[in-house]
Amino acid sequence: MKLLAEQLGLKALRKIDPETAHGLAIKALKAGLAPMPGPVTSDRLKTSIAGLNMPNPIGLAAGFDKNAETVAPLSQAGFGFIEVGAATPIAQPGNPKPRLFRLTEDKAAINRFGFNNEGAEAIAARLAVRPKGIPVGINLGANKTSANKAVDFAEVLKLCGPHVNFATVNVSSPNTEKLRDLQGPMALAMLLDGVMQVRGTCPIFLKIAPDLTDQDLADIAKVAQDARVSAIITTNTTLDRDGLQSPHAAQAGGLSGKPLFEKSTRVLAKLSRLTDIPLIGVGGISTAEDAYTKIKAGASAVQLYTALVYGGLSLAANIARDLDQLLKRDGFASVAEATGTDTQRWL
Repeated sequence: MKLLAEQLGLKALRKIDPETAHGLAIKALKAGLAPMPGPVTSDRLKTSIAGLNMPNPIGLAAGFDKNAETVAPLSQAGFGFIEVGAATPIAQPGNPKPRLFRLTEDKAAINRFGFNNEGAEAIAARLAVRPKGIPVGINLGANKTSANKAVDFAEVLKLCGPHVNFATVNVSSPNTEKLRDLQGPMALAMLLDGVMQVRGTCPIFLKIAPDLTDQDLADIAKVAQDARVSAIITTNTTLDRDGLQSPHAAQAGGLSGKPLFEKSTRVLAKLSRLTDIPLIGVGGISTAEDAYTKIKAGASAVQLYTALVYGGLSLAANIARDLDQLLKRDGFASVAEATGTDTQRWL
């Protein structure tokens, strides 16, 4: 009955403005009106990254719960880990609306939110009282008007770090001016150094863009290795618009969803040959087969977001269960055993 209600709810939400629909989805979660199967797990699905034990490798990407309002229900939605934010030191409204577009024909979305959030203090206060359970991370962002964006990441980490299991340095959003400039080797090294000085024991992840050259990837791999980053999230949204069918295709912002799958998987595979740092695959995952492909291309875990717009929150648990059967079918005793077994296909 709950699944039928979810499908009817999705149908209704797709008839209204996407940002309004997202707000209603957050309210529904708060009210307990979503499937809550609890963490889905098995011996095959259990995953560990940076000392964090996850019941399964299916994570929720940052951006869905920007202000850490629904950590408790999301922790029971079937995910193995979740990431909230992005948080910035000072609350900011983000870019003017409309700034979120459904590309239904492409099973995709374009957003240009610009790190809209209630600020690190408000988010930290919610994280401080979250229930214990699956690993929860915070995505670190920078204020649009900040004179020193690199310092902002450390400021957010100081406030939120004590209340999370990991923190992600997000230098790959295309919607904050000059943010992606911080992916350059010198700027990135300095930024990560500042973050590492205040991290305490919190593992630091790095989220990168898909629109990078092979040299960019080599530089990032070396800087991340030198900085002792615990994982790299591969990848954020793309500026590429090739092959899109939707009338919204020309909108400015970052493209996510199905069209990103091949590009992000190729970056993932290339990066897996450049570093031993665990990789988290993101971009275009909507089925267990997609998640399995990312894992075999080099990912130790994956994250979803845009697919939930089209498949609902129950998608996380369904993907985890189906992934378990795919691993069993192919004789893998664990996710780790399958990781990187088909990298060559993407090079």
